Amino acid sequence: MTDHAVVSREEWVEACKNLLEEEQAHANHSEELAAKRRELPWVRVEKEYEFDTDERRKTLAELFDGRSQLLIYHLMFGPDYEGACPGCTNLADQLDGGVVHMNHRDVTLMCISRAPLEKLQEYKRRMGWEFPWVSSYGSDFNFDFGFAFTEEDQKAPEFREMLDEPPEWLEDWAKQVGTDLPTGLKEGPGWNAFVLEDGVVYHTYTRLAPDRDLVVPYYQQLLDQTPKGRQDELAAYRKDEYPS
Repeated sequence: MTDHAVVSREEWVEACKNLLEEEQAHANHSEELAAKRRELPWVRVEKEYEFDTDERRKTLAELFDGRSQLLIYHLMFGPDYEGACPGCTNLADQLDGGVVHMNHRDVTLMCISRAPLEKLQEYKRRMGWEFPWVSSYGSDFNFDFGFAFTEEDQKAPEFREMLDEPPEWLEDWAKQVGTDLPTGLKEGPGWNAFVLEDGVVYHTYTRLAPDRDLVVPYYQQLLDQTPKGRQDELAAYRKDEYPS
């Protein structure tokens, strides 16, 4: 027999109605936050950045590919990594299906990483991905926007805590990406949004990840609807590395 509460259909419907009210309030608040996000001021990007792409070397403005909006996921794959961050890989597994829909809404969706393009292309083939993924190798782009960190940055208290007394999962993570922990933590995950108007690129939004609301869609959006939920803190495996 289950230890979980079991009730009549009528009692279940009433309980669902009560929960729905809270879910609707949460959804309304999310819409309010989205509106505030759109109202944020913009910052003109003055610096020139170049990226290695599958076609050729491109500027930040050229990454828009003829659209007015650019949404970038900073996928953690540093120059010294042997493979991308498993958590970022989990998120990236969800992107291919969204590219065409974003493109038709005037948004170019892509990932950027600091590893050389050849490494990204090899990993992309392994994962079977199709979305655009470009390299910022040798560029200040990730550093300037807060998604890569110097040794000086790592002297900050939040880094020292992770480096001096790392939890077991973080040590395992470093092994998964093929580096020591300080090298692994030179990269940061998250989202960056830009807009292109009259040939000028503006930075509009940054969202650091993981942030509880946006880890990976299957983990937040799908598992949260199942009876047993997430069951664990995200233990990320690449799709071809799950233990049997």
